[in-house]
Amino acid sequence: MKLRPILLMSLLLLVIWQILAMIVNLAILPSPILVIQTLFQEIFGDLGRHFLASFLRVIASMLLAVSLAAPAGLILGQSKKLDELFSPLIYLLYPIPKVVFVPIIILFLGVTDLSKIVIIFVILFFQILVLVRDQARSIRPELVTSVKSLGAGRKGLFRFVYLPMSIPGILTALRQSVGTAVAVLYIAELIATQVGLGYYIYFQGSTMFNYPKMYAGVIMMALMGLGLYLLIDLLQQKLCPWQFADDKEIV
Repeated sequence: MKLRPILLMSLLLLVIWQILAMIVNLAILPSPILVIQTLFQEIFGDLGRHFLASFLRVIASMLLAVSLAAPAGLILGQSKKLDELFSPLIYLLYPIPKVVFVPIIILFLGVTDLSKIVIIFVILFFQILVLVRDQARSIRPELVTSVKSLGAGRKGLFRFVYLPMSIPGILTALRQSVGTAVAVLYIAELIATQVGLGYYIYFQGSTMFNYPKMYAGVIMMALMGLGLYLLIDLLQQKLCPWQFADDKEIV
């Protein structure tokens, strides 16, 4: 995704926001100019501290989910017996909205950073697991046979066939999960915590009635989601260059 269309659309949204603020003319909808001024005033202070806490939680949960779900998905994709064994469990748990686990996880782990990381991890884990498993299943048998004919064993197949072919599935799962992960992070940070963008947005809006700061927090959370999305796009361009090859170059 190129940055120019994103910047142009952001500018358009700001213009629409400004027009609505002028029409509504209420404190609950401040102008984007005031909100952006507040954002720059707070970014190196309280807002920046809350943003860093939320960002580290999301990054930690993403790394944990990839490190556990990707190998598990590859193993299930390679082994029909293990897949048949665990598929019923996946089919039971995968459709459940993971947000329902928020109070349960907090009851067991307390109101710590670990509980918030685990909440996001649960969401990412199943999406990555299912997509990677399906990606590993879809690998053409003749490709596996040709690599085997070169003397590759199970480890060789894992390294040279299943893992490279599953990277797009891992990145697709992460891309699909970013929005959900940030949304659930907001919910998790509303519960018995005093550090994080979720807490900052709720506190400024519902307790302090400081709406410019509240909207500044919303913008920072949106920028965090957008930044993670663009980062995954960049990783996909680096790790899967064949997906972005120009048709002319191929010809």
